[in-house]
Amino acid sequence: MSRRTVRIAPSVLSADLLRLQDQIAEVVEAGAEWIHIDVMDGRFVPNLTFGAGMITAVRRVTDRPLDVHLMVVEPEQYIAPFAEAGANVFTFHPEATRHVQRQLEAVRQHGMSAGLALNPGTPLGFAEEVVDDLDLLLIMSVNPGFGGQGYLPSSTGKIRRARALLDAHGSAAYLEVDGGIAPATIEAAFRAGADTFVAGSAIFGTPEPGDAVRDLRNRCREGTPV
Repeated sequence: MSRRTVRIAPSVLSADLLRLQDQIAEVVEAGAEWIHIDVMDGRFVPNLTFGAGMITAVRRVTDRPLDVHLMVVEPEQYIAPFAEAGANVFTFHPEATRHVQRQLEAVRQHGMSAGLALNPGTPLGFAEEVVDDLDLLLIMSVNPGFGGQGYLPSSTGKIRRARALLDAHGSAAYLEVDGGIAPATIEAAFRAGADTFVAGSAIFGTPEPGDAVRDLRNRCREGTPV
């Protein structure tokens, strides 16, 4: 496999909201390609976070693609308002909606890239049935709901199988990993086949978020994709 392009997507879930503009500027200056926004409704996961207002606010301060991950029931309700707010990538969970393929198509029709997220206990087969409709496949390496959790080691094998699935279908979809991504874990995920990495506390929980972005990228450069 040739060396893949690495994308680092800092998650604002762990940012200091009082310094959000400055912290986004810092990670962008350090080379972060995407900004990740976690949307939780307190029903699909046990936490309540952001909505369209946050997407609008972040869009005002950066031109980087906004990678929005919805941990909500009935994500179809948010497709149009999130597109209007400035989201570029719209990722949802298959368990959260009745007609997965229909929602993927609707996301694309609204000008966003369509992503599907798989929890640790969600079989890869959910993605296999709609792989040709995916612009992004997100492997959750923690059970979603809260930041700062540790990377589940079993995720590495799932990432490897996800990469094989995408390659077998000739898919150009991004393979993203979210959960416990840190200097000690990112290389394993990269070697397994991931190309896009969401990190929250490993970036914004450090004194120098820009340096943390550069460190994560360097860890991938040191690894060899297999």
